Amino acid sequence: MSYQLSAVVADVELLREQTAGLDHAVLAALRQDFALLPVTPQLVEELTGALPDYAIGEPDAGQPFELVLSPALADLLARWSRNGPVAYLEAEFAGGAGRQSAAVWLDGHLSWGPRFADAFDLPRPEWPINAALARLGAEPGRWIDPFAELGLHLERHTDGWLAHGRRGLTADYWDELAEEWEYRQSGLDQQPERPGPVGDWGIP
Repeated sequence: MSYQLSAVVADVELLREQTAGLDHAVLAALRQDFALLPVTPQLVEELTGALPDYAIGEPDAGQPFELVLSPALADLLARWSRNGPVAYLEAEFAGGAGRQSAAVWLDGHLSWGPRFADAFDLPRPEWPINAALARLGAEPGRWIDPFAELGLHLERHTDGWLAHGRRGLTADYWDELAEEWEYRQSGLDQQPERPGPVGDWGIP
């Protein structure tokens, strides 16, 4: 099963304030009061006044993102970060192989990254997305890493995140569905406790 991500992640109130009134901004709820803003071509054009540019060839350490972060887009994320840390995240996986990259802005400038990985031979906390989320202030919990703790596994592509945001789903939506299904199957008088962490979700 494939996975694709191109999104800005930050505190939900920060993103809500910065995207208020935008036609193409859809915020999807994550855990710990964070939100995910799917980055679509329409959103980039609305934010910068220009169509997005994409890298030629596969991303690598020299060009970590498929989306070219134009000066206008990078400056916008820097401005947003004056009110708190902001991360841009990309990932693409298929059959367990793939890549991820991340960068973090804080206090009006790029403070970390961009970082790129496609080998995943470093400890899990040092993978780009996990490291970026930690710099946003993501707290450890019962899930395997910040990626799962915030709920970035819940949707597997941009269209899914757009639907997630438009429907106003919480980050615990799928857990709640699983609980309801178990409850109906068991015939118990009480709903079972929320299921525990689930492995790697097929994502390195």
